[in-house]
Amino acid sequence: MSTSSDTEVTSAPPTGTEAKAPTAVRGTRLTLRGAGLGRPDAPVLADVDLDVAPGEILTVVGPSGCGKSTLLRTLAGLLSPLAGEVGQDGRPLTGPAADRALIFQEDALLPWRTLRANVELPLAIKGLRGAERRRQAESWLARVGLADHSRHLPHRVSGGQRQRAQLARALAGAPRAVLMDEPFGALDAQTRAGMQDLLVEVLRGTGATVVFVTHDVDEALFLGDRVALLGNGRLTAVRNVPRPHDRTAHDDPARVALRRDVLISLGT
Repeated sequence: MSTSSDTEVTSAPPTGTEAKAPTAVRGTRLTLRGAGLGRPDAPVLADVDLDVAPGEILTVVGPSGCGKSTLLRTLAGLLSPLAGEVGQDGRPLTGPAADRALIFQEDALLPWRTLRANVELPLAIKGLRGAERRRQAESWLARVGLADHSRHLPHRVSGGQRQRAQLARALAGAPRAVLMDEPFGALDAQTRAGMQDLLVEVLRGTGATVVFVTHDVDEALFLGDRVALLGNGRLTAVRNVPRPHDRTAHDDPARVALRRDVLISLGT
């Protein structure tokens, strides 16, 4: 759970030289063709056809138990499809890979390592030497507004700050896809809005493909280039979201109409 200090992390990240955007990576294409998802004893989704374009943000919404997390774990390579095909850039997706980062609702930071040491992990896996590894980790922490907290252990910072550190760790390894499973669900409303703004900001220029699972329709419409709707064991629709990523556009007629259609599709 977030703490009362969560509201302190909703401001924009620093804009100095230490917070410059990294070199962009090429996003990856993720595809499902006639895919059945779940476990052999518990199938969840059937006949899923989905194409996630390189560099897009696809949000996924649906009621509890509809298969949102199952879809994400399949794209991460943690679950094999029960039927059909799951691919990355035209090749079968056969398991986890370093170019697909997975972010959970729980921050999953190693509690005995400082925030900087946590962010250094994917850089160490890539073989970066100590000085360069530290420099890049510090740069990412600055981008997410944690430059002054790099030496803190996770339990010494708020829930929102831990999620910022988890985002920095995920992006530090320059993944081609970022798969996010309701990462802001445990945060209070103000901190959650700040994290949404931060996500849009830090993803700008990375080139990464993002699949973002949420049960919050407004969050899905704010973040997504497209929104995928799950229900009744199926992928029921994929809809384009009017741009831009702007909270002041919530009264735009096209966005209002889409929000209504999504809620109707979800039976709410």
